[in-house]
Amino acid sequence: MSLVIAFIGKNGAVMAGDMREISFQGEKPDREKLEKELYSGALVTDDELTKKAEELKVKINVTDFKNKVSERDGILIGEVSSFEDGVIKKRRLYASAGNYAIAELRNSKITLTSHGKGSNFIAFGNEFTKQTANKCFQDNWTKKSNFQDAVKILKLCMETAARKTASISKQFVLVQTVSNNDVLNVVEKDRQG
Repeated sequence: MSLVIAFIGKNGAVMAGDMREISFQGEKPDREKLEKELYSGALVTDDELTKKAEELKVKINVTDFKNKVSERDGILIGEVSSFEDGVIKKRRLYASAGNYAIAELRNSKITLTSHGKGSNFIAFGNEFTKQTANKCFQDNWTKKSNFQDAVKILKLCMETAARKTASISKQFVLVQTVSNNDVLNVVEKDRQG
């Protein structure tokens, strides 16, 4: 599980995503125990993750080069994915100035689950990383904050979450747009393939 966060404002949108991808191999109960500890924030460093995986006899593969955020047609797109019982599940966030959409993907079918207009802060990830990012944003966003402040706060949220859990990478990608293109047009293009 990853961390993808976005601020949608009336003058622009900014999105950040970590680059970590972790695969687990081993007995299902052991994998689940490791994932539960990792995604609860109990494993803070990569060394702690490696040590716990060895203890539980779970083989892990950790890479830090998966880009989870991009820009297309003035729309920012962020995606998190999980693989369970042979099924790939993805959640995708589309954002531009003043509007956003959330879609779920199962195999190749895209289902729109939410669409909104106006300013918003959205976080995708496990409960621990989402709570960390939400708290960071709430603690730093004020009524006087502007779009440039949002960019700085998103960077701070990514850095804060990366210090608190091994489930995300310390490196992240940040993209932004001032376009107010309708996100539903890109969602529809993705639906059609």
